[in-house]
Amino acid sequence: MELSQRVQNLTPSQTLAITAKAAELKSQGVDIIGLGAGEPDFNTPDEIIEKSFEAVKNGATKYTPAAGIPELKSAISDKMMRDHQLEYEPSEIFVASGAKHVLYNVFQALVDEGDEVIIPSPYWVSYTEQVKLAEGTPVLVHTDESTSFKLTPELLKENITENTKILMLNSPNNPTGMVYSKEELEALAEVVVENDLIVVADEIYEVLVYDVGHHSIASVSEEMKARTVVINGVSKSHAMTGWRIGYACGDKALIKGLTGLASQSTSNPASPSQWAAVAAYEMDEGFLKEFNQTFRERRDHAHALLEEIPHTTCIKPEGAFYLFPNFRECTDKMGYATVDDFVKDLLEKAHVAVVPGSAFGLDDNIRISYSTSREAMTEAMERIKNFVTERLEGV
Repeated sequence: MELSQRVQNLTPSQTLAITAKAAELKSQGVDIIGLGAGEPDFNTPDEIIEKSFEAVKNGATKYTPAAGIPELKSAISDKMMRDHQLEYEPSEIFVASGAKHVLYNVFQALVDEGDEVIIPSPYWVSYTEQVKLAEGTPVLVHTDESTSFKLTPELLKENITENTKILMLNSPNNPTGMVYSKEELEALAEVVVENDLIVVADEIYEVLVYDVGHHSIASVSEEMKARTVVINGVSKSHAMTGWRIGYACGDKALIKGLTGLASQSTSNPASPSQWAAVAAYEMDEGFLKEFNQTFRERRDHAHALLEEIPHTTCIKPEGAFYLFPNFRECTDKMGYATVDDFVKDLLEKAHVAVVPGSAFGLDDNIRISYSTSREAMTEAMERIKNFVTERLEGV
């Protein structure tokens, strides 16, 4: 059966490929330590599970409105006001099966053939493919350590053309862990307004910021709120990746369009999951503080261990749960042609799974998730260090 060109042109996910290979080795009895995970390693809080189960017993097993139940929209509205002083009415909120699905629908609703979407690189793997599926053109703007992997107003200006429609902005960032300050967002907002752009702001990691505060670009001004689509969800904040609830806050016309798309494709997200998300936003925020503190300590521990590996550099991340070290000098000295080759050997010989930076648009780096126990991280970093040291000694 011949597939459509748009499907044939999709780039396979390297993160899924690494996960599959690690799972294969584990099934063979190999002791693999996985540092490729893009999800919290905690279980969903019991309070959320219990309230979802209660909702199911009370009949939450049927269709709901395509854009989400009123109770969840209300909870999201309260959360946006509480956290960002941003006011969104129910008609400005769209709920779907995870933030990834929300993003897909947003690009389908906003992008026409030939429209350009600026994506700072490194970037989350699905941005480019989703833009392509909408027949748009992803425009990758390279960033590096010199700007802490952040897009600058100058870089943004240089890449705007008459076809530019959207700026894709992700803060806290996957894979770098960098977080834009309020001042940096204000500077970018000036360029956005001057050039009449739309911002799609992926803020899924917002609760995981450590040394700085999180600011939404939508909160910079009323003008920016009007031209920003905020994407978020409960997956990372409440350890609910499998529940699949994400949402968009934005312009009423856009939300109406997203609702129309959903009504002709997936209909509503799962009813029990929506009630679980309601419970997540209504529960005491003490959980979030403990959650944040745990990941802060894990970041500090993992970063300190990483510094012991020779010929590597890594900016200390400010958010999310990833390290994004540069391994180019290290792999060159070990005799590898590419960092990807090193990552393959690291899995097969040292039994540690990480994701190559090439998956995110930067060939010199690797992504290490510290969403794992302190003991597992210590053992994994020891394996990496020993593997590197032995290879260097053998060159």
